[in-house]
Amino acid sequence: MNISIFGLGYVGCVGAACCAKLGHHVIGNDISENKVNLINQGKPTIIEAEIENLVRDAHDRGLLEATMDYRYAVHKSEISFIVVGTPSSKEGHLNLNYIYGVARQIGEALADKDEFHIIAIRSTVLPGTNAKVGEIIADVSGKVRGKDFTVVSNPEFLREGTAVHDYMNPPLTLIGTDSEYAERKFRELYKDIPGEFVSTDIEVAEIMKYVNNTYHGLKIVFANEVGNICKALGIDSHKVMEIFCKDKQLNISPYYFKPGFAYGGSCLPKDSKALRTLAHDLYVDVPVINAINPSNERQKKNAVDIIESKGQCRIGILGLSFKSGTDDLRCSPIVDVAEVLLGKGYEIHIYDKNVRISQLTGTNADFIAAKLPHLHEIISDDLDTVCAESDVLVITNKEKEFAEVPQKYPHKCIVDLVRQFTELDYDGNYEGISWGNINANPAQDDKIERTMVKTEF
Repeated sequence: MNISIFGLGYVGCVGAACCAKLGHHVIGNDISENKVNLINQGKPTIIEAEIENLVRDAHDRGLLEATMDYRYAVHKSEISFIVVGTPSSKEGHLNLNYIYGVARQIGEALADKDEFHIIAIRSTVLPGTNAKVGEIIADVSGKVRGKDFTVVSNPEFLREGTAVHDYMNPPLTLIGTDSEYAERKFRELYKDIPGEFVSTDIEVAEIMKYVNNTYHGLKIVFANEVGNICKALGIDSHKVMEIFCKDKQLNISPYYFKPGFAYGGSCLPKDSKALRTLAHDLYVDVPVINAINPSNERQKKNAVDIIESKGQCRIGILGLSFKSGTDDLRCSPIVDVAEVLLGKGYEIHIYDKNVRISQLTGTNADFIAAKLPHLHEIISDDLDTVCAESDVLVITNKEKEFAEVPQKYPHKCIVDLVRQFTELDYDGNYEGISWGNINANPAQDDKIERTMVKTEF
């Protein structure tokens, strides 16, 4: 396959050398004459493990060349990678001038090229950049996206010092595209690369690098804060985190990594509070650990805001316990939401087949007595009755019986806190707490007739 790579810096040089190693012919392009000359001499533009031998071998085999002529690079390739820098301003905004400049160059080159061309953004950019690059190329070239060219997002996940190894052995290969042709070409391009090939929505691919790196930073800071607490106690923090990482079922796993409602129950609130208190008593500052609870409380407020935005006074809460299949109400986040809504004058109806008011004892009973003392008046074990008497249905856990609610009550507003549904086609209004709309029916966009005005206290 013939490939052009715009930008011969760190990521571009590694990509050029590795693509050549995979057997593709690569043309590097850069505004730096020095970088172009280095590649044409069989020398890398960076210092990195393994890169020197790769570049020399690719050059000697005639698979790697470089040029300052962007038209030549585009005309002699079928895929052009944009791998230029996106420096940050002091406020944290990205400078995309280099990206857009390359897009204009590619557009100029495509103006007199007849073959379909794929442009792949490899640089780290925020969602929406792919669309803007496509607009620039279409405007400059006079060509039509989807007919004459397409733009793919193909983020890199390379670490300095191990970049070549990371390129050739990724955990997965990710592209964001709306073109079946581009997906097929990229599967061919990366066919000899191990790991899962994932093709997804363009904006999903665009945001992944930011999510990954922010989480990596979070892991480092969390481990450091745990270490600081352990040091103050005279505990070996490395032994603690070594054991922590041995748990692959919960700690190092996909578990809990699903956007949704706030956490609750008897363990997470109590134990995280205990650790925060311990750090406080030891005079150890742990800003990340301290931020966990406020963020959790914020998600409860988000739920209240979404429910209030529907403008309906009759609210049906489907599930009161903090988790499906249990009657445990201790620190159940939806109890806090119900308490707030009742205080604002909403008419609340609650369905939970597992909660029996007469059987609540101990902490469960004390918690409800403090939060919802009149719970027995608003809770029912009849799902149909609660749904019929409510205009907004709030789904709080993934009970199987809730799966049929949209079909049985097609004109209700649904607020989904747990992603009970992955796709819907029904007449009512749907909103997820931390994800976009999944309802395919345009009728949901009809203006809602309000029966309740949001009240601020």
